[in-house]
Amino acid sequence: MDVSGGNGGTDNLTFQIGTPAANCTSQIQNTISTNVQSGTWRITLFEDSGVDETNNFTGYNFTFNSSGDLNANNGSTDYNGTWSITNSNSNDDNLDDLDFNINFNLSNNFQDLNDDWDFVSQTATKIELIDVSGGNGDTDYLTFEKN
Repeated sequence: MDVSGGNGGTDNLTFQIGTPAANCTSQIQNTISTNVQSGTWRITLFEDSGVDETNNFTGYNFTFNSSGDLNANNGSTDYNGTWSITNSNSNDDNLDDLDFNINFNLSNNFQDLNDDWDFVSQTATKIELIDVSGGNGDTDYLTFEKN
């Protein structure tokens, strides 16, 4: 603790013994991960460069497993992929630093979901994502809502 002579304010500095884990995660990252693994989700918006392609995913329920596996099922067809949430700056607890990564190794409409999406907002029942293309500057939007 330091008491400033200038304005009389108090500054506190705390040190902790130990080394942080190599895969430090933020509280927000843990919360989103817990939320998305609960139940099944559906896509309520997929806009690809200004074109609404939501109907390509109608009827599909998405399950985000703790192992990083992702499953999309419409009752007769299963598609499997992977998902993760990565933090580009583990020094703070900021939603802007998190990426929602989706990968389906497919050559159909599901390949359009493959990206490192940025978060617009997230709750326990809705996740809104955005991606601005580096090549042509087009913007894609993806929204998942819990069933």
